[in-house]
Amino acid sequence: MMPAPARAIDVVNVTKTYRRYARRKQFATLKSAILSGTLVGDLRPEDSFHALRGVSFGVRAGSTFGIVGRNGSGKSTALKLVAGITKPTTGTVSVRGRISALIELGAGFHPEISGRENVFINGIMLGLTKREITRRFDEIVEFAELEDFIDAPVKTYSSGMYMRLGFAVAINVDPDVLLIDEVLAVGDEAFTHKCLDKFAEYRRRNKTVLLVTHALNLVERFCDEALWLDDGRARAVGDPRRVVSAYITDVEKQEERHMAEADAKAREAVERHNAAPAEPESRISRPESPRAAPPDMFQAAEGRWGSREGEITDVRLVGEDGQPARVFYSGERVAIRLSLKAAAPLDDFVIGIGIFNADGVCAFGTNTNIEDLQGERLEGEGEAVVTIDALDLVAGTYKLDVALHKLDGYPYDYHRLLYSFRVKSRTRDAGIYRPRHSWGFSGGVRVRERVAGS
Repeated sequence: MMPAPARAIDVVNVTKTYRRYARRKQFATLKSAILSGTLVGDLRPEDSFHALRGVSFGVRAGSTFGIVGRNGSGKSTALKLVAGITKPTTGTVSVRGRISALIELGAGFHPEISGRENVFINGIMLGLTKREITRRFDEIVEFAELEDFIDAPVKTYSSGMYMRLGFAVAINVDPDVLLIDEVLAVGDEAFTHKCLDKFAEYRRRNKTVLLVTHALNLVERFCDEALWLDDGRARAVGDPRRVVSAYITDVEKQEERHMAEADAKAREAVERHNAAPAEPESRISRPESPRAAPPDMFQAAEGRWGSREGEITDVRLVGEDGQPARVFYSGERVAIRLSLKAAAPLDDFVIGIGIFNADGVCAFGTNTNIEDLQGERLEGEGEAVVTIDALDLVAGTYKLDVALHKLDGYPYDYHRLLYSFRVKSRTRDAGIYRPRHSWGFSGGVRVRERVAGS
């Protein structure tokens, strides 16, 4: 039986608690608080914040381990515990080998002295000798792209120059364990490629890498294992694709819930507005009464108007799995289901929809009349379904209009910008529409696939 691979990092049942403030109880001295054992233990729930709650994970030597999660989930706290910057409240953290942490880049830089002097000071703080720094100095400066500025005071550097120099120093420590916290934001696209190349070099040399990032494609492509943190707790750990998929699903559910809540509040506000007496000088572009249509439909603010002789009682967007949803991926099949009701039979009616982007630009609009479908009878309750075989929109947030009106435009029930949904895509298109397309190259044209995360 093969022995289990040695672990470079072990985090066992770690909790990290921070004090918010002490409203009711003040210690006479820090010493008295420590001796009484009440520095953290007697904190009321409202006085403390748990950045991590009983988290455990291990990183095999020579592997790459990713941590994902929302802002405030405890990712950076976990990295700082591994780096030794802070200590756990309970539990244990052990690391085997020399550490370099790309967390707070340039944290030890002094603004009044030159970049050259700061390289030596920062390098020594990271565990290098003066001789080692001298040997690597030119490589550090070249990597940071600061040859013309290295003797200028750091206070004259831009934020990008400052971060690049911090990255260049930290990456040249040649550690056994490399800790990375969102370093891909330290420069422009060309510098990001250099960071990724250096990252790949560490992996080839079987260095242990612990990576915190929002670039989920980077985790899927480069990491051997991943951890999903949520509100300080470990929600999933293991195969990166499985962990990332679970995290994305949870994020989308929260997005859908927030959009649904926002839409519900908007519709409630519209109904209150419609029920209230008309203001003499309204600044909002709404119809003069709940029954009247605005003069320019595309310039109208969110609202609802019409005679209500026929009503749209429910609007649902349904995904490929047949379940209501608010988040879709570009190219997915989407159905818009409208529940309709008429108190008395109607024989003159048109059913329509419109999709608008966040800037109010109409991305698509149609109705039964445009589609050569003549309304003959609407009686009691019924449903109309518009199926979009491929939602070929670029990533973004969109609003949905739905309408029930006469052929001449007289409104029965018009819902303006009251339903939100989001389109996601791994490509970064411009505009609104994403047509199906492909690229081809010949002759002296050469291209290569972009590295994930860049």
